[in-house]
Order: sequence, then C-alpha cells, then structure tokens
Amino acid sequence: MSLQRVRELLGQGVAAGQGDDDAVRRQWWAALATLQDDVLLNRSELSGVWLAAPLPALFDPQVLLQLKGWIWAPAELDLLLNAPPALLPGGGDSGQASARQLGQFTRLPLRDDDGTDPLLVVLTPTLQLAMAVDGPPGARRLLLRFEPALLSEVLGLIHERLEQTDRDAAAALRQQLQELGPLHSDEAMALQFWSKLAARLAAMAPSVTLQPVLLNETAESPEPPDPSGELALLEAITHEVRTPLSTIRTLIRSLLKRSDLSALVRQRLEQIDGECSEQIDRFGLIFLAAELQRQSSADGRGESQSLARTDLAALLRQMQALWQRQLSRRGLLFELNLAEDLPLVLSDPARLETMLGGLIDRFSRSLPGGSTVQLNLQAAGSRLKLQLHCDRSGEGNQQQEQVGPVLSWNPTTGSLQLSRQATQQLFEQLGGRLTERSGSGLTVFFPVC
Repeated sequence: MSLQRVRELLGQGVAAGQGDDDAVRRQWWAALATLQDDVLLNRSELSGVWLAAPLPALFDPQVLLQLKGWIWAPAELDLLLNAPPALLPGGGDSGQASARQLGQFTRLPLRDDDGTDPLLVVLTPTLQLAMAVDGPPGARRLLLRFEPALLSEVLGLIHERLEQTDRDAAAALRQQLQELGPLHSDEAMALQFWSKLAARLAAMAPSVTLQPVLLNETAESPEPPDPSGELALLEAITHEVRTPLSTIRTLIRSLLKRSDLSALVRQRLEQIDGECSEQIDRFGLIFLAAELQRQSSADGRGESQSLARTDLAALLRQMQALWQRQLSRRGLLFELNLAEDLPLVLSDPARLETMLGGLIDRFSRSLPGGSTVQLNLQAAGSRLKLQLHCDRSGEGNQQQEQVGPVLSWNPTTGSLQLSRQATQQLFEQLGGRLTERSGSGLTVFFPVC
C-alpha cells in the first residue's frame, strides 16, 4: 500500500485542478499556517495525532510538543544533513522498516512509489482533516477533506501500510486513535477553515502587473504602478521563505535532542539552526516592514502600537551571547558597553528584541572580517541613546540603492536589507527614533519612562 493511494482517495469527487505548482504550494503553506495559527493554537488543551509525508509539514513548536506524530521521510534526508546513514531513526544499512522515536514524532521509511507531494492528516478531539497536494503539471490542486467516513478510509489505508512495514508503529497508532474516540464532523469548523484560508490567501497573494522597463528616460512613462502590489508580493515571498525554514529548524532541533550525536555533527546542526533562526527573523522583519508600509499607504498612518515599560539594558545583556555567535560566523567581533543604573524605556520588548537583531545584521553586513561591532547604551537627557558603530572609521556605511519602498540593495556585497525609511518606521512603532549618518554609525533614541 503506497501513500499515493491515500492522495488518490482524498481526490475522489474533487474537481480537477487548474493551477501550476507555484500556486498550489502557496495554497499549501497558507493552509498549514491557517491550521496552526488560527485553529490549533486557539485551543486551550491540544491533544491528538498527525501523520505526514515526505517532511513534517507542521512547524509550530507549541503544536509539535502536544501532538503525537508519524512521518514518512526519504532516506536522502540523512545526506542532506551531512550525517552518517545511521544518524536518523529508521536509517542505516539494515534496510529494516522499524521506526524509532525522533523527538515528538516517529520517522518511518518513504518508498519510491509513495510520491513526493505533501500529505498531512491531523486528528484531535475537535478537529479532523486530511490535506494533500496532487495533480499533473498545469492541473495541480490542494485537497482539504473533513468527512469522517473518508477519513476512516484514509486511516484504514495508513494502518494497512503500517501493518506491512512496522507493526509496533501500527499498534501505537491504534492506541492513540482509541484514546481519541469516534471521528465526528464539525461542519462549522470546515466552513470556518475555508474562510480563514481564503482570508490568509487574499492577504498574501500578490496583485502585480509587470511593467516594461523604459530604457529611454525621456520616453513617455505610464502611470506608476500601485505600490501595494509590490508590498503584497514581498509579503508573499517572505512567507514562502520563513515557513519551510521553520520546518527545517524544527527537524534540526528534534535531532539535537539525541544523546548519541558526535561533536562535529552536533556543531553543524547547531550552525544550521542558527542560520535558520537568523533568516527567519530577518524575513520576519521584512514582512512587518511591508505590512506597515501597506497600512501607511492605505490610511496615511500605521497601526498604533501598545508600548510597555522595558528594561533595555537587561534585554541587551540577554541577547549579547546570541549576537556574538551570529557575528562570529562572518568573522566579526562584538562589544557591548552599558552605562550604570539606566532607567526603563517605553517600547515593545517582544518585537524590540527581533528589531535590534535586525539592526545589527543590517549594520554589519558590509563590514570586512576582523571588524568589531560596538553597541553602546547610555543616558541622554530624557532618553536613552543606543549607538551602533564600527572600530573602522567609514566602514559599514557603503552606498545603498533603493529597491522599492521597503528594501535596499548593496551593490558591493549583493545583499538585500531593510531600507533606511523602513527601519525608521519600524523603530517608530517601537517608541524609538533612528538616525543614521555616514561615518558615525546608527543611533536610536528611546523615551525614558
């Protein structure tokens, strides 16, 4: 019994698809985000099971910690992590299909006839659904099924597969399903899910009309395109990047829980985890900047932010070790200087942590190896003055070219980053005021409580 039969069963009675692979993948990621953000995490008590192929699909740590999972994953996953074949449960040269526990989920071997399209089944006391992607090129479709009778057939096929390959896993799944009790269909939940998914897709789907580039600057120019299209596209891109990175990071962290990893493998996994976290935060800031810019374009002002008393000095001390590790990967040093007995400021500590990390990343990307990034915090009248500068005069302030309303491009390094305007707007939302002068680094002023 192949997993492809499960997808075929889910597709029975559903109209043929009309989308390309890019479109259906965007729908898939939006459905995963809807499932976790808007449905599962809204429940005070979460329990149940999930089954997925060929990767975990679920990526929110709160969900993964509370649900029991089974994953059919390819053997090549071992090679992608540059690990010995026996590193991952179910791997090795024995060829046996028995699965071992991997963090909060169990890994099972994926066969060649299982296909590579994503598949996910989630069963909780209040929600049961199956998701899949299938269809030939040009006729791809997202499948979402909630019917109890159909889900029972799906579970029958999956149980048949487990009985063939790993009876221990089959018994464990039976026990979990017995604890859940009979499947039932909540029609209101299905309707709400589709409504939430449609709203999420509408918010992230780009609405862009490509314009020809005019090589002759004196030629008559058409009306400039609506910037909201660019911003919506940017939001969609950042979402597409962050979601798979979150899945990879979750898988890496589950591996790091193992006690039999060699020092070299653990070091490399930790490096991958750090890079994923850094890029997730980076693209998260780009998403927030695009969202804020779109709101400002729509109503002339951004959404007001609720600020709270924040111990900025304590926050900097807490993040010091992380920033040192991130900068050391690029051959840079980090130095933190804090004045004594600093007062609290008004800000949003949760977002400020990510924003400050993004500011350090933005400032340091053009610095040569061996440079020292210095971060100073001191009182300045009724404000606290946070200053970033480099020990090499003139470095870190190379020419930046604007790319749309949110991003800038460094032609020397080829890196994209938040523009000065977008960075200033984000800090304004957090109660700060950013100033940037060539040769003197970056300065942010925060109001004292």
